[in-house]
Amino acid sequence: MTDRPRQTIGFAQAAPFWLTLGIVPLAVIGAVFGGWYTALVPAYSILVYSSLDALTGLNDRNADPETPDDMLFWYRLLTQIWTPVQIAVLFGTIWYVADREHLSGLELGVLFFGIGIITGTVGINYSHELMHQRNRLEPWLGDILLASVLYSHFRSEHLRVHHTYVGTCRDPVTARYNEGFHRFFPRVLCQSPVSAWRAEVALLARRGFPWWHPGNPFWRYAALQAGMLGLAFTLGGWLGLGLFVYQAAVAIWQLEAVNYVEHYGLTRRHLGEGKYEHVKPHHSWNASHTASNWLLINLQRHSDHHFKPDRRFPLLQTYDADQAPQLPLGYPLMVFIAMNPLWWRRMMNPRVRAWRKFHYPDITDWHPYNKALNPAPR
Repeated sequence: MTDRPRQTIGFAQAAPFWLTLGIVPLAVIGAVFGGWYTALVPAYSILVYSSLDALTGLNDRNADPETPDDMLFWYRLLTQIWTPVQIAVLFGTIWYVADREHLSGLELGVLFFGIGIITGTVGINYSHELMHQRNRLEPWLGDILLASVLYSHFRSEHLRVHHTYVGTCRDPVTARYNEGFHRFFPRVLCQSPVSAWRAEVALLARRGFPWWHPGNPFWRYAALQAGMLGLAFTLGGWLGLGLFVYQAAVAIWQLEAVNYVEHYGLTRRHLGEGKYEHVKPHHSWNASHTASNWLLINLQRHSDHHFKPDRRFPLLQTYDADQAPQLPLGYPLMVFIAMNPLWWRRMMNPRVRAWRKFHYPDITDWHPYNKALNPAPR
């Protein structure tokens, strides 16, 4: 007997993730009609998905992690088509509003805040999925998405720094215990580009090349970002350029707010002499909320992503509470709460202390972990 041929998982299974495309016509409606319609995108991404989380509850089911790529067509297609969709929405909206005066300054601000949610919550998240794949096309699509928010170095920082040094003082985006988001954000904006550059230069040096070698991806990053800025100015003049930069700032804020939530207060044990334990599932906060995982293509199953970085999003596994710490709410609401440091600490600090007691009952002095004073990983 021969095995039955494998069949692609049908569109019906992938359909909930495709609901994200519903955000696109909302941006168009906001640009055309103005007024309260400009707030449709923030309402859809935050209020609608958080309400759906309350209705749909948690999803603890796991797909077969050995499912091959050729069975995941509808999932792969979603992330791959997003790049042209986002570029069309972003630059089409800039072109459309630049020659019309039906939107006030406030309406433009709200509209492009929504565009920033599209390019940040969705676009950067999809670029994150694409950059981890081992082919030529998908990382390039991810680079285009990151260039459209002027944050191309995120690819190098994420792949070369974050995944290697998460939970240690050498990872800028591991939020420290008791560090409010408004202190975390400027620190990351300063440290991440530097750490990304150093990681790429070190990689080139190990291969015997200088920092100015054409293989340094920062030259590609600069060219793509310059192209995006030039296109925004060509289509919308100074107004278009300003709106482009504004939406990029919103997108970057969205990304780093999620980074803040994902690892807040979670540190790896220092074993001495700059050595640290291996990354384990309990070094990431997880959320099994169904709808927000649709929006974020399972980003909230973050522990498994660190365990298997190139695993495609529909195959990411969820963990029980004794294996990985669980957030009380999905990422959209947790990001909102993180903007209020007092509220955040009241909700999360007891959870961090409980996590420490459960996983590291022998550690009595957490000051070096809290202040990132342990030796840098070797």
